[in-house]
Amino acid sequence: MKKPHMTREELSWILYDVGNSAFVLVMVTAIMPIFFKDFAASGLPDAVSTANWGFANSTASLLLAFLAPVLGVFADYKGFKIKFFAFFMALGLIFTLILTLVQEGQWILCLLLFVAARVGWAGANIFYDAFIVDVTNPERMDRVSTAGYAWGYIGSVVPFLVIIGLILTASRDSYPSLPVVPTKIGFVIVAIWWLAFTLPMLKNVKQKYAAPPSPAPVKEAFSRLWETFAHIRRHRQAFYFLIAYFFYIDGVDTIISMSTAYGRDLGFGVTLLIGVILLIQIISFPFALLYGRLAGRFSTKTMLMTGICVYGVITLMAFLLPEIPDLKIKTAIFWFIAFLVGSSIGGIQALSRSFFGRLIPAENSAEFFGFYNVFGKFAAIAGPFLMGVVGKLTGHSRWGVLSILLLFIIGAWLLSKVDGQVSGT
Repeated sequence: MKKPHMTREELSWILYDVGNSAFVLVMVTAIMPIFFKDFAASGLPDAVSTANWGFANSTASLLLAFLAPVLGVFADYKGFKIKFFAFFMALGLIFTLILTLVQEGQWILCLLLFVAARVGWAGANIFYDAFIVDVTNPERMDRVSTAGYAWGYIGSVVPFLVIIGLILTASRDSYPSLPVVPTKIGFVIVAIWWLAFTLPMLKNVKQKYAAPPSPAPVKEAFSRLWETFAHIRRHRQAFYFLIAYFFYIDGVDTIISMSTAYGRDLGFGVTLLIGVILLIQIISFPFALLYGRLAGRFSTKTMLMTGICVYGVITLMAFLLPEIPDLKIKTAIFWFIAFLVGSSIGGIQALSRSFFGRLIPAENSAEFFGFYNVFGKFAAIAGPFLMGVVGKLTGHSRWGVLSILLLFIIGAWLLSKVDGQVSGT
């Protein structure tokens, strides 16, 4: 039997991932960490600036962790989900643009603006994730979710290459490490790209499932929030999965947000780091789709376990990397680590989303994805904070990297306790 084509709603939902992934690639992973360390935090020791970058990422996650469950409950009322989505998306765009005003040495202002931009991006993602139950059915969730991540990774390469072109062709007479004006123009490009691919989502995606209307929505929202906490055992598998997710996604998010800063600590140049990030984006596209297909054959849980194991290997290799004296061998291993990251990053994120989406009631999707994001955001606090603290105490970031391995071990053990009957298509 021929599989149905993507619907307009599914395609519009996927396209938003293409738009917002540019923020992750440029502002979280590749360009912004270098801009912060080399320009905004100019003069600070490497370990200190890396730690401060980690603390900023943790702060953004902390803010969303407190907001997410309440926002999710409100958004489950009809018509609210798209409004919250649009508000946080606009917040992220505005502060991304304001980051162009940062001057050399203004590292505190830079971090404050970055935190606000990341809160906007992450807040919009709460409601974007929750829309998955509105745009597709449980049988297609793995495919649609992995398609979102896959096209997001490959689509974000387009603005990334434009920005890299601006950076590499610019004169570096005024600043030796990273040309500032082309980098700031890159922030504007990110905002424009993000907005352009948001428009189909705003036009075509509607909230199909909603909680019953209430004459006192504020009181009812907080009442439902407490009820969800009090009766979480009614959705025991979803709750068990969230605990496992907390630990393993902590490690994944930490590697995403801290990898470029760590690479700078190891002495790798800007060009090499940009090339590594580009490799990750390109190979993430086919591997994310592959994870979606393999989930249908081996089960979603099996593929999640596979991704966690790959990340465990990545963490060990990253820890050992500074001990390698030969620069060529060290560089080759760094490229191989990048390949491993790209092979699993999209799959583990996408399948976590679809696995959880099939464990929850559709009419309360925003509420439950609020909790999903709470666990994810609290996880994103712990990892960068742990890496920052350990790096500061020891004077080298590699010991912080090693501490991340424990998160993957705990996450895999807890995931093994979740009912594996929820499988792929």
